[in-house]
Amino acid sequence: MKPIHLAARLSIAALAAALLAPALAAAQNIATVNGKPVPKSRAEALLSQVTKQAQSQGQTLPPETESQVKDEVVLREIFVQEAEKRGVAASAEYKQQMELARQSILIRELFTDFQKKNPVADADLKAEYDKAKSQAGDKEYKVRHILVEKEDEAKALTAQLKGGASFEEAAKKSSKDPGSAPKGGELDWAAPGNYVPEFSQAMTKLQKGGLTDEPVKSQFGWHILKLDDVRNAQFPAFEEVKPQIQQRLTQQKLQTFRDELKAKAKTDYKFN
Repeated sequence: MKPIHLAARLSIAALAAALLAPALAAAQNIATVNGKPVPKSRAEALLSQVTKQAQSQGQTLPPETESQVKDEVVLREIFVQEAEKRGVAASAEYKQQMELARQSILIRELFTDFQKKNPVADADLKAEYDKAKSQAGDKEYKVRHILVEKEDEAKALTAQLKGGASFEEAAKKSSKDPGSAPKGGELDWAAPGNYVPEFSQAMTKLQKGGLTDEPVKSQFGWHILKLDDVRNAQFPAFEEVKPQIQQRLTQQKLQTFRDELKAKAKTDYKFN
């Protein structure tokens, strides 16, 4: 058998490459529309976007999603070609919308990049948790209240309650708090820090079953308080609330970044 010369080998290799090229190109596309290829990467990008959106909402995509995404990508190519044929891309409205879309995407990617490069440290998360736990205190209170608009009305109700009137019935009849009035003025277990200072200060001075001697004024009106019970604080474990703390601190860092950019910018515009 005669040996194949180098030139012949190169010719065979070139021929094989030429024959394989269309097949390789086709493998990178999901379809052609009017002779124009629709790249597979376009469908993969859209599928990734749909998947991330579903995950952020705690949803699971159905099995047919991939085929639906491919359908959508090919349909988009059909519609885009028709729009271009009709000269839609040359319209002022289209150009304006494209500029707005470009800005939105760039801004989104800017903030995404900032968050990736400036993650919230675990130490900061724990410090925020410890701070919240400290502010909450070690006690929780179950209190009832009656809220009215005028001091005279609050004093009259206080006198009636001290005379033996039912607190629950008085709250249902007279309280202006729509959340607690139907429940006889009952509020859920809460730490003092959950209430305005005037309310919490009066509440923490009461003994179990006790009633405020004088109405308490706050920004909401006049309150009459009755303490039902006290217990040790039921504060959630760090791991339970870590995601919420991380989200809040991440947003705070992002807001600081936005404010810094705004402050450094040289502009004659006056923000409201």
